[in-house]
Amino acid sequence: MNHSDYRMLDVLAEEMNMRKAAERLFVSQPALSQRLQTLEKEWQKPLFIRSKKGLTLTPAGEMIVGMAREIIKKEESVKEQILAMDAKVYGTLKIACASIVGQNWLPKVLKDFVETNAHARISLMTGWSSEILQAVYNGEVHIGIIRGTPDWNGPKMHLFQDQLYLVDKEIKRVEDLHLTERPFIQFKSDSTYYQEIQEWWSRQFQISPRQNILVDQIETCKQMALNGIGYAILPSITLTGQENVFCTPLHTEDQTLKRDTWLIGYQSAFELPQVEAFIQSVQKHLD
Repeated sequence: MNHSDYRMLDVLAEEMNMRKAAERLFVSQPALSQRLQTLEKEWQKPLFIRSKKGLTLTPAGEMIVGMAREIIKKEESVKEQILAMDAKVYGTLKIACASIVGQNWLPKVLKDFVETNAHARISLMTGWSSEILQAVYNGEVHIGIIRGTPDWNGPKMHLFQDQLYLVDKEIKRVEDLHLTERPFIQFKSDSTYYQEIQEWWSRQFQISPRQNILVDQIETCKQMALNGIGYAILPSITLTGQENVFCTPLHTEDQTLKRDTWLIGYQSAFELPQVEAFIQSVQKHLD
């Protein structure tokens, strides 16, 4: 087996579909099928079960695909170490970032990174903070940007802190929330954010909101609040100050309610030139 074989198995296992895998690999479907049959003859075991619904990995296939992915990962690591010897910043910067930060904060930092490091590439995944943390743990990315207080013992860097606001077309005071019949619009988020809001609400009112609307994206939640459908609790990172709504900061007994954002990673990743260059862009943006 060679590198192209490892890549083929990795893509097939991701797509579980011969046509889609062939498109990604820029080969014809018959050619891909022939290559797979050749590999199966070499191993003397079927690696995938074919059906009209797609592909299914066999037990032998799972083991061989796992091996292929380990080799690909090792090759990428060696390439990055070799490129690190060069004065210029090459290699791929692999970032996993909380969706809300990826939409509202990260693009400005990446703009500076791209302009100052023309030879570097970027691989970006977004999701909930729990997913980002897992990606860093698994070594799938170099650095992660997460919301909330990180359960992380390695290097970490505090990026910023933003205020939480009650956002509504009509309600001006937090104290009026328990009197309104307007729905509370919430967006799906990681459990820590949801827990913070629930704890704040219970301390304030000791009762649950009268009505709830649950949406899958924070931007959908914001647009519904801006259009007067109901009220929402949003972090300041999503607000420009130009919205035609009342934005009331949330408070506990002794402090304002805020949300932290952190950058985390392993020490070995922080020593890579593309990561060092990214940290420089982050520092420039924060300053």
